[in-house]
Amino acid sequence: LLTDIHLERKMIRRIAITTGMLFIYSVFCYMETYFGNQPEVSIFRSILSAADYSLIAFILVEIIMIVYREKRFFVVIPAILNAIICFISIPTGIVFSFDENNAFHRGPLGHIAYIVCGIYLVYFTIRMFTSGKRQKEEYSLLLFLVLTSVLCLIIPLFLYEPVMHWFVSTIAIDILLYYVYLLQRYTKRDPLTKLLNRQSYYSDTEKYFDSVTSVITIDMNGLKEINDNQGHVAGDTALKALGDCFYKAAQSRHRVYRIGGDEFVLVCLNSSEDDVKALIERIRNEVSKTIYTCSIGYSMQTGNSTIDALYHEADKRLYEEKKAFYERTGKDRRKR
Repeated sequence: LLTDIHLERKMIRRIAITTGMLFIYSVFCYMETYFGNQPEVSIFRSILSAADYSLIAFILVEIIMIVYREKRFFVVIPAILNAIICFISIPTGIVFSFDENNAFHRGPLGHIAYIVCGIYLVYFTIRMFTSGKRQKEEYSLLLFLVLTSVLCLIIPLFLYEPVMHWFVSTIAIDILLYYVYLLQRYTKRDPLTKLLNRQSYYSDTEKYFDSVTSVITIDMNGLKEINDNQGHVAGDTALKALGDCFYKAAQSRHRVYRIGGDEFVLVCLNSSEDDVKALIERIRNEVSKTIYTCSIGYSMQTGNSTIDALYHEADKRLYEEKKAFYERTGKDRRKR
């Protein structure tokens, strides 16, 4: 994990922190079980219980930060308040207490940790549907994470001792699945623009061929001139800016790819020609907000066209527009 070259350092650090918290939580759970099996109550059991109830919420916070890269401080506030209340419970018993026979009892705020975790799961679910365009496989994985976490929170309410360690193993599996998903996701995306890459284009057009109704090709104008005069960093900045424009303009039925250099492709699924024209108009509007320009071509499925035929037809229209751009501006086309 710590030597992974595909994930950003912050992401790796958060996954490592969450894994460490799970390990600590697991150790504390087993230690709490040990003290719970003793004939006499111990202050260590109370401390460990408070720590366990606190860690559950902080682990969910870390998962939210991993999945959504959340940086807003308010997200951690419920976990902090939960921890304060749980540790106050050691002398007061407002969350939990142990009698002289070392038996566990819930206090008036005995479900506070579950309520806080429930709030995080609701927040997680809301963010899942509001944090941008996602593919079906992403929704499936995130829903799995939510459902398994909910089960881990509900079952201990009815069966405390036999299942108290399920949380650790389940969340650990969830994190492992998400880590594998992240690695797969990074192999499908262009590292510069974060758009889908050329390999994904080949794979997706084969997988969704029956649903492909249009192909849009886009070339940036003047990338070579920017690279020659301002350097490749400026060129990369331009490509990222345009990639952001295309992504913002696209909707859930549109897939955006960078297939190489200054070449981009959008594959439209189950879209009418009016939808495609509206998409192109949104792209032009987004690009007009930048200092860059691009040429666009598109083609529509006629019933028997291959993906290659659609691409070449769109590319032909693109170069007609590009030719008109260079004639209109008087720029040297060799510096495209």
